[in-house]
Amino acid sequence: MSFSAFNLDPSLVRGISDLGFTDPTPIQQAALPEALAGRDVLAAAQTGSGKTAAFVLPILQRLHGRTEPGTRALVLTPTRELAAQIHEHLLALGRHSRVTSATVFGGVKQGPQERALRAGVNVVVATPGRLLDLIGQGCARFDRLEVLVLDEADRMLDMGFLPDIRRILAKLPASRQTMLFSATLPQPIVQLSRDMLRDPARINVERRATPATGISHAVLPVPEKLKSKLLVELLRRDEVGTALVFTRTKHRANRLALVLDKAGISCDRIHGNRSQPQREAALKAFKTGRLRVLVATDLASRGIDVADLPHVINFDVPAQVDDYIHRVGRTARAEATGSAVTFVSPDDEPAIAAIERVVGRRIARRTIDGFDYAEKPAAALEVPIAERIAAIRAQKAGERARAKVNAERRARNGTPSGSAGNKVSAHPAAAPGGARARYRSSNQRRNAGR
Repeated sequence: MSFSAFNLDPSLVRGISDLGFTDPTPIQQAALPEALAGRDVLAAAQTGSGKTAAFVLPILQRLHGRTEPGTRALVLTPTRELAAQIHEHLLALGRHSRVTSATVFGGVKQGPQERALRAGVNVVVATPGRLLDLIGQGCARFDRLEVLVLDEADRMLDMGFLPDIRRILAKLPASRQTMLFSATLPQPIVQLSRDMLRDPARINVERRATPATGISHAVLPVPEKLKSKLLVELLRRDEVGTALVFTRTKHRANRLALVLDKAGISCDRIHGNRSQPQREAALKAFKTGRLRVLVATDLASRGIDVADLPHVINFDVPAQVDDYIHRVGRTARAEATGSAVTFVSPDDEPAIAAIERVVGRRIARRTIDGFDYAEKPAAALEVPIAERIAAIRAQKAGERARAKVNAERRARNGTPSGSAGNKVSAHPAAAPGGARARYRSSNQRRNAGR
């Protein structure tokens, strides 16, 4: 089957050709006829299967050639990265059409998003939190909405977005086409689908999610404290080229990036404590080959689309099997091939056994010739939480002490306050412009950059 079988508008066929797509993927073959016919769709689709085009093309086909203003389609997705990725596909596939679109998500200035919503762009791709904020401010109108898409619905469940989604649904017209795509279908998502879909076409919903067939899996047993050294060794031997490396926490991602940087390996990290510009810059550098390694938490397991990514490394074994599927799904996309390597310490064996049950076989164990598995590590990767808290408290105590000294110095020097001849109190809380206010505002600026 080719894309010509779907009778798409010639402008969309040109967009498909520009991207180099020739034959539709299995999820596209199954979902496109139903979506183009206007049916609701419930699809279980693994990451990297081509599902984005399965809902973007029907939206573009519906809206092509229409000039009336107003937002006609809304795509909800759990992360900023995934929203940006979907929007890139939308722009590429619709480049020869006149369909207008915008993204709405946090971490960036909302002014351009407000203007786009007030102007009534045809398609909005949004994360739930920022969209609700703008709806509450009266910036968004969806009374003319015709299509709603929920992408990565199970991830939205994991991130606690279901109450937000239900609040958004209450603002939308009841008469619409709705498509729900999810890698897995836990009970809350099944119930949500029953509430929002009408006689949907059900695609692959009975099949359990598994990793793509083009992925080769390997387990590298290693003591926990030697994981960093093993990763550096693999990269120095060129056994691993460009790699997306997953850790279980933001702290570990930061610490691992420092280790790699000290080893002379070009890298950056991406996680929830980084600002949106920082995340976008890191991802762009990785995609363009300026970085060899991108260290990430599970925030990035959905929403990173890197062409021909050869390696995914699970520095930490994920706690949930589904997270393993989504992580390794960053490689072997669109029926390509790739490698998934997982570092496994003795404590990780139960988790890797659960993953093996889903993969359907025991994953081959490998050791690296010449690597000293008995070597004593120079330092632990992760600083214990108690030590981190103590360091933060010490830093804040130092800042308060410096603020007090500065306030006392200003008082001795007779610095005027609000009126001529008045002195600033030595106590930092004595006036709104005192040291405590300055300390507070400095913290606010620092937090705003996270």
